Amino acid sequence: MKFYLFYEIPVADGSDPQAEYRAYHNTLEQAVFGDQMGFHGFWTVEHHFLKRFSHCSNPEVLYGAVAARTKHMRIGYGVRLMPKPYNHPIRSAESAAVLDLLSNGRVDFGTGRSSTRAELEGFGINPDDTRDMWLEAIEHVVGAWTNEEYAMNGKHWQSPPRPVLPKPLQKPHPPLFGATSSLPSHQIVGELGMGLCSFTVGLPPEELAERITVYRKALTTCTKPIGKFVNSQAATFTMVNCAPTKEESYAVSKESFEWYPKFGARLIASVAEWQEERHVSAGTYDYTAELLKVDREGMLDQITFDYLKDSGSAVVGDPDQVIQACKRYEATGCDILLCLVNPLKIPHEKVMQTIELMGKHVLPEFAR
Repeated sequence: MKFYLFYEIPVADGSDPQAEYRAYHNTLEQAVFGDQMGFHGFWTVEHHFLKRFSHCSNPEVLYGAVAARTKHMRIGYGVRLMPKPYNHPIRSAESAAVLDLLSNGRVDFGTGRSSTRAELEGFGINPDDTRDMWLEAIEHVVGAWTNEEYAMNGKHWQSPPRPVLPKPLQKPHPPLFGATSSLPSHQIVGELGMGLCSFTVGLPPEELAERITVYRKALTTCTKPIGKFVNSQAATFTMVNCAPTKEESYAVSKESFEWYPKFGARLIASVAEWQEERHVSAGTYDYTAELLKVDREGMLDQITFDYLKDSGSAVVGDPDQVIQACKRYEATGCDILLCLVNPLKIPHEKVMQTIELMGKHVLPEFAR
């Protein structure tokens, strides 16, 4: 199992005019240190309008800075939002190709369709259209990467033949990943022959194992991948903090680790609430209706730090405890563990401590 740093780039104190400046520069410093300490990758989200939770709206500028200052880590879109008008497929193909050239072929191209009301409504996107747009956009990106000239002849995008330049360094193209939170979509990602980004918050590893099994089974049925090859890597993410002692790790993590899954779940549940207001079904966002039901029943408020820690839904503690928690993820068949090291307000120096301790003590245990 490989270890990637994963970032939302939160800004907890909106009253501080320097908070966003520090958040980005701290993230860059952490990425460089992660490369030095042996982390295998650096991924971020693309989010819009999500105050406090994520200020990472244009991550490609950050990716360029990371590419220039690192040598080994892969750099991942976690994920590129594909529906119209978030990102035009040709611009997505061009941008990822430039990053692939500058990073010497280190790009992972994660894709997603978005899952919050703030973003979908803010960009004027009908939730019922996002799955079709996601699929069509991926096909256009692959076509632009792998043809001398490419014309878009789809439902949502059309264009005459043009040479889309530049082409990525990785041939035939960077690995494709699909993001999902729902169990049925794990199957869809597998059927498409894409790598899996299982963005399941607050679930213990043993429940993740079921989702990876569904994905792996679906992969065996893929005869015509949406890309030019099957990417069979399964990634998931979890909150991670490592300190010299369990007591320190718990004290540093408690508030932020409890806040993140509750706030994130409510952002996702907002789609179902929006659909209710529109008097339509949740459709392909049925998993958001489940979260809304859970929230209305008061279950989200019952997510405690002790539950996250004891269930393995978060990785916390001293290096020995972190190693044991990570082994539970490895046992699920997970290939990549995306380590969310700075939810809400984990101090920069404590994130750097996590990266150092994991590089010295945890990662070597999984390289044997």
